[in-house]
Amino acid sequence: MSSDEPVPRPPEGVALSSHLDDPDALPYFLWDEPMSVADLHHRLTTTSRPERNRLLAKVLREARDTEVWKFTTPQAVADAWGELAPRLGRRRAFWEFILRRWHEEGRISLDRSR
Repeated sequence: MSSDEPVPRPPEGVALSSHLDDPDALPYFLWDEPMSVADLHHRLTTTSRPERNRLLAKVLREARDTEVWKFTTPQAVADAWGELAPRLGRRRAFWEFILRRWHEEGRISLDRSR
């Protein structure tokens, strides 16, 4: 983005929040697709696999790494890795490192066929 392009902003009247324990809060990392914490949890557990992976990739890409776990588990990320990795941009290397370390420590299993 060049310096003369406008900075993207959330839709007018949308109050984003970092209070991710509040089910009615609108997570700051969903500025371009406002939905409540409760809605995000619901969609991550009930929607189609492609939509779930799209949302999960957005969480991994945009949320603080310590906050990701409010919405998923390390094993769920490892299980969907093949579909998530291409959507992570510059955050991909970080998550690859984390998953590899957790696998080495026996915290998660990695399916190498994915």
